[in-house]
Amino acid sequence: MGHWLGRKVAVLYGGRSSEREVSLKTGKGCAEALRSKGHDVVLVDVDLDVAEELRRRRVEVAFIALHGRWGEDGCIQGLLESMGIPYTGSGVLASALGMDKVFSKLLFRDHGLSVAEYRVFPRERASLVAPSDLPFGLPAVVKPGAEGSSVGVAIAKDADGLRAACLDAARYKGDVVVERYVQGKEIQVAVLDDQALGVIEVVPANEFYDYAAKYTAGTTQYFYPARIPPEHAQRVSRAAEVAHRALGCAGVTRSDFILTPAGEPFILEVNTLPGMTPTSLVPKIAAGNGIAFPDLCERLLEEASLKA
Repeated sequence: MGHWLGRKVAVLYGGRSSEREVSLKTGKGCAEALRSKGHDVVLVDVDLDVAEELRRRRVEVAFIALHGRWGEDGCIQGLLESMGIPYTGSGVLASALGMDKVFSKLLFRDHGLSVAEYRVFPRERASLVAPSDLPFGLPAVVKPGAEGSSVGVAIAKDADGLRAACLDAARYKGDVVVERYVQGKEIQVAVLDDQALGVIEVVPANEFYDYAAKYTAGTTQYFYPARIPPEHAQRVSRAAEVAHRALGCAGVTRSDFILTPAGEPFILEVNTLPGMTPTSLVPKIAAGNGIAFPDLCERLLEEASLKA
């Protein structure tokens, strides 16, 4: 370890997305962890002047702790590639694909993963979406096509709820995606260096694992390892590895699934920059495997590279 010791490390955090607040927490935690391992770390809040800031501070490697648009979607990765600054995590294409729920579903299906039936509607049609447009009926899950952290996600149970959820999702980036509601356990799998690290079960206090449940301590119960039969855990672990590789991811990812009582894992999405706050799942899973948070952060930093 220590490949980047003595080099100027920038932890990129904050940013301009709807997930700014979470990223500020992630960045501070990761910066402290890397400093505790002896690294020379500066925190850089990513705004429109980020390229000048990176040059001014003579940054040699970037640890990306951003979430959402412009950070998780390939934009900052492309800038770092152009500047020749090695960075952590997935490259431009994998990041962009992971953020786009419509394209990622096509890839997942192509790789033999179970994907809930869905329909895609342009944002300008959001107010016109009716239950008759859905071959799978209600309830249904409504989400924006290109946001993370369950931002803008809702469960619609009737026509009015469907219209309201579609209008809300249309406020965000991407088309409006409406999926068949799949009954089952919420299961999330961390994959590190192409290998599943562990399977965690999430039991939200709310109806599903929404933004508030993700980032408010004490609102949600976690079970690690997940309370599922070993063969189900194995199946969902393999599915997460397939999804990680299908998108071409690097570093650590977190794949979200609904696991049916029969043990079929329906993939929801792959998070190419999973949360690294105290309540986040990847640090919990890593800790369950005996990997302390500073060690996890340093391991991700070690693998920083240019991918283009």
